[in-house]
Amino acid sequence: MLQILFRCCICCCHYFLKNKKSKVVLFVIHHRRIMPGLTAPSDYSTDPSRHPCLQINSKEPFNAEPPRSALISSYLTLSDFFYKRNHGPVPIVDDIESRYCVSISGLVDNPKKLFMDDIRKLPKYNVTATLQCAGNRRTAMSKTKTVKGVGWDVSAIGNAVWGGAKLADVLELLGISKLTAISKLNGKHVEFVSVDKCKEENGGPYKASIPLIQATNPEADVVLAYEMNGEPLTRDHGYPLRVVVPGVIGARSVKWLEAINITAQECQGFFMQKDYKMFPPSVNWDNINWSTRRPQMDFPVQCVICSLDDVTTIKPGKVKISGYAASGGGRGIERVDVSIDGGKSWLEASRFQKSGIPYISDHDNSDKWAWVLFEVTAHILHTTEVIAKAVDSAANIQPEKVEDIWNLRGILNTSWHRIQVQVAH
Repeated sequence: MLQILFRCCICCCHYFLKNKKSKVVLFVIHHRRIMPGLTAPSDYSTDPSRHPCLQINSKEPFNAEPPRSALISSYLTLSDFFYKRNHGPVPIVDDIESRYCVSISGLVDNPKKLFMDDIRKLPKYNVTATLQCAGNRRTAMSKTKTVKGVGWDVSAIGNAVWGGAKLADVLELLGISKLTAISKLNGKHVEFVSVDKCKEENGGPYKASIPLIQATNPEADVVLAYEMNGEPLTRDHGYPLRVVVPGVIGARSVKWLEAINITAQECQGFFMQKDYKMFPPSVNWDNINWSTRRPQMDFPVQCVICSLDDVTTIKPGKVKISGYAASGGGRGIERVDVSIDGGKSWLEASRFQKSGIPYISDHDNSDKWAWVLFEVTAHILHTTEVIAKAVDSAANIQPEKVEDIWNLRGILNTSWHRIQVQVAH
């Protein structure tokens, strides 16, 4: 007769089985802790490998961006070159098909648990959308005055085709109709909860929310994505399932999705209530009142020169100036202006998304959630400052000076992008 002694500890379970011959067999099952198909590690030893060209801004948690030149090499950003924004160790996949599920609950009559097979059975949509960290270009803002946050250069942005089920279709499974602003049980917001654990939440999960009317609007194209550019999501980008909220700062597109909650109030988590809010330059850490500002959602119009470094030495002559431009809320890019004389005069750059198809702002053939690439060729004969600024389809234009939009968290630096060009004769 077997006698079983069970002992457990945090990292592993030991089973000692003693048989009739008094031989002891030791079984060790290595497990962090049992979760529904996905685990949140306690350290960074199991993080995935990354492309060596990435500029690492933080090792633990891993935050990195590609060289700016990689962004304009193609309209769609390869997953290797798509910026990595993490708040803790990257979750580990244990069992996707049979155990991983997303629980949907809160102010709903019939809570559900959806497995990957359930989500894949829903109509699949491919949404081309640009994601941009709210802290993109933070390093340049910190040169005006110190700010708090990861020191991003200009490449905390990327453009991809996200494949998955529309959130509006998912919520219909719970009896929430399309274009619903308030549910029967007074739900007004949809909260996304990650498996990811982070110190800002005191070891709790990363979470964020969007209004219910946005979640239930098919035209808003919010998706539960399981593919990126036609391939399964990589671990850094949320495998096996993430939310993609087009036109909104990347902080709301929650990765490694574990739960969806229908709530009466917007998410009360750290990253909604005490981070990613836009304050005026007069606010500092001594007088800040987080409750006076709404969580940032749409990102403003933005453009960056990617074909030149911040300080570039060239020979006199023709120079191709190219980069990306994007605006939030589905607004297109109406114009990109480039100056080669420090802003005294301007050239209009050509704009494109797909080769061979002319880009027209807010046209049916244009990807409304995606960036626009631009380029112009200019004669540069003397050392000068090259500047780029964009105008979106609502006639919003980038502010000239970073000093005017400086804020203590260093978010939404959309000031004119400036490059110092030295001409070597």
